[in-house]
Amino acid sequence: MTTTPAFLHGRPPFGQPLNAAGTFTPVGVSRASPAVAEATAWALQRFLVIDEWQDLASRELAAFSGAAAGTVVHCAAAGLTLSVAAAMAGTDPQRIAQLPDSEGLRRVVVVPAPHLIDYGHPLATDIRLAGGTVRACGRPERCTGDDLLPALAAPEVGCLLLVSSRLTRDPAFDFAAAAEAARAAGVPVVIDGAAQDLRVRELVALQPAAVVLSAQKYLAAPTAGLVVGEAGFIEAVRAQQKGIGRAMKPSKEALVGVLAALHERRALDLGAWWREQEAKVRQAVDALGGLAGVQALRVPDPLGAPVPRVRLRFAGGAEAARRAAQALRRQDPPVWVMEHGVAEGVLTLELIALRADEVDALTGALRRGLA
Repeated sequence: MTTTPAFLHGRPPFGQPLNAAGTFTPVGVSRASPAVAEATAWALQRFLVIDEWQDLASRELAAFSGAAAGTVVHCAAAGLTLSVAAAMAGTDPQRIAQLPDSEGLRRVVVVPAPHLIDYGHPLATDIRLAGGTVRACGRPERCTGDDLLPALAAPEVGCLLLVSSRLTRDPAFDFAAAAEAARAAGVPVVIDGAAQDLRVRELVALQPAAVVLSAQKYLAAPTAGLVVGEAGFIEAVRAQQKGIGRAMKPSKEALVGVLAALHERRALDLGAWWREQEAKVRQAVDALGGLAGVQALRVPDPLGAPVPRVRLRFAGGAEAARRAAQALRRQDPPVWVMEHGVAEGVLTLELIALRADEVDALTGALRRGLA
């Protein structure tokens, strides 16, 4: 006789939020499609030879990204740590076993200061977990080539880590010039592109050693990190499974779920998908028009991804935005929104994960919460 938890058949123990906060870890990131969920469940009921599935994933990730190879790890944070480890230890078994003791290795990781973000924990932590030492370049708001070049020339440098995220603080940073300078200095480049799977080919075109992505964000796969890049570097990332990477390995169900999500992405009509997102944004802006003390506007993604959003600017400034966010959390169901602009009196809505009827529910909750 088999039994399943009661909440699978009745009322869950907790309410499900309306997620307008994007691919946000505290609210579960994304919702998998039925096909991805079925593939994940299929894997859970079988024994699989993991290396065979990793080899298949490498081929599929290469086709998806335009890189030479790829691998699946536990999550994007793990992908960053393992990429730093790969830059220091390569495929050498003794060095791999030595980490995170990095004595005698090229352990300095150069990072533009505006890229040292906190996305739930400090990016620097991902580097230090591998035994790396962070060398920040430039000022917190600006990093130029003149800041990077001397740091890249140091003999103890293992890699340059760049972050492609809306959270970074230097919109004028020249990724192409930085990557070219690192290659000229013989320094591998690792790009944290966790939420940038829709821009992965653009990032791979910069010729980094590796780009790190989150599988569970816009791909809507099970939680996993995807590392794509040069074949030799990806081999070194996989080799870390004999060292610190043991704690960061992917599950069999994540591997199969990633493959199913990649299959879905390959079949996706991105033009039609983008038009659907634009329609939801217009729906929300129209529904929120005339709301007292709030201006609702469509805004593009700051990095150029096809992810339009709705910006709510509050006439009452930061305090009004903060009160609004708190009021939305008290709604039934609770509403989560992007709060990174609260200090400027701004809340942002990302509607990618919501159906049109859920956008209606969201705007209704906003009107009630802001009344």
